[in-house]
Amino acid sequence: MSNYQVDDEYMADEYEMEDIDDDDNMDYELHGRGAGSDSDVDEYDYMSNKLQDTSAAQARRGKDIQGIQWERLSITREKYRQTRLEQYKNYENIPHSGEGSEKACKVTNKTGLFYDFRQNSRSARSTILHFQLRNLVWATSKHDVYLMSHFSVFHWSSLKSVKTEVLNVSGHVAPCEKHPGSLLEGFTQTQVSTMAIKDNLLVAGGFQGELICKYLDRPGVCYCSRTTYDENAITNALDIYTTPSGAMHFTASNNDCGVREFDMENFQMTKHFRFPWPVNHTSISPDGKLLIVVGDNPVGLLVDSRSGKTVASLFGHLDFSFASAWHPDGQTFATGNQDKTCRVWDIRNLSKSVTALKGNIGAIRSIRYSSDGRFMAMAEPADFVHVFDVHSGYEKEQEIDFFGEISGTSFSPDTESLFIGVWDRTYGSLLELGRRHKHFYLDSLI
Repeated sequence: MSNYQVDDEYMADEYEMEDIDDDDNMDYELHGRGAGSDSDVDEYDYMSNKLQDTSAAQARRGKDIQGIQWERLSITREKYRQTRLEQYKNYENIPHSGEGSEKACKVTNKTGLFYDFRQNSRSARSTILHFQLRNLVWATSKHDVYLMSHFSVFHWSSLKSVKTEVLNVSGHVAPCEKHPGSLLEGFTQTQVSTMAIKDNLLVAGGFQGELICKYLDRPGVCYCSRTTYDENAITNALDIYTTPSGAMHFTASNNDCGVREFDMENFQMTKHFRFPWPVNHTSISPDGKLLIVVGDNPVGLLVDSRSGKTVASLFGHLDFSFASAWHPDGQTFATGNQDKTCRVWDIRNLSKSVTALKGNIGAIRSIRYSSDGRFMAMAEPADFVHVFDVHSGYEKEQEIDFFGEISGTSFSPDTESLFIGVWDRTYGSLLELGRRHKHFYLDSLI
């Protein structure tokens, strides 16, 4: 993964979604006369944001789902979309990797409609600290979602439209419980690079290798640890899972080339594997036996989760990978890469990927499967989330089209909701979509 100094420079370019060469006034018009920095936007009061929210009924009547008033601008949505497709700058560690991967990609049918727009909430505004890490939105039910906003993790109730802070790391954070290996002195002003939530456990990872663990049904923080004091220590990804014995564990993937497993029953690190390159993401198989490991190398690895030994190498991507996910059946899994592709693999034949799926403008930064295995959501850095029908062999997809950097995507555990965090200095929000059913008369009860 790119180092922090490079990230800072690149983020300034990538986040300017409105920077259009052929229309110098677009920044001024799209974001309004009073728009400024993130902190300026956050000063909007609750009622102001509520007025700018978009409901499903308003969207059906023609309102833009993000509340952008295109009729007042000197450019149409269609023209702006085309300009974005032509001018968006995809970050590559290996030059021209996106061009080289195109011929291997499947042509899909984009007429799918699996999730309907439900609402866009401007009060639930997520942010991104590192431009390559986009796992900052997690749903725990169809109405409950957690997101990162600056130095705070918030809970958002889409049912009540209420935002509640659950963790603030802007000041000093220290554990209120005593466990072996926990840093009782805690941390100060942690820069959160990634997070994960499962059941009642929240784990946040930081730029200096920090790990902060909190149970959502308990006050305070329960555990603090630093994975490494290495200069290149950033926590790139976290994966929380339940072992076959029922214990809660998580793995941390770090830029120091390490993958560490922690047992949250005993609050102890149980395994530490090292690899030849920085590890950007890992995912453990449903049976707990295999681990996908991807990072700063085009070749991914499938390893034995108990020994860390390589079971198979994954050849096909042309750049560094930052996303991975298992299908619930445990037979197939997916990897996302800066070559603008997501590749699907079958453990019964790993000589090549089963299929390659192409993004529109950038790297595949996050991948999520629905819990029933029916859908896979693939998120680009900005503007597009693709939802594929797995049962069709990934032939059919729904393309969700909007404007802004993507902080994360998450299916609810019951698959009824899909949440997308959008980072933008003016139009930042949380998009919520609901699973489409044939019995529409029940929508009034949701």
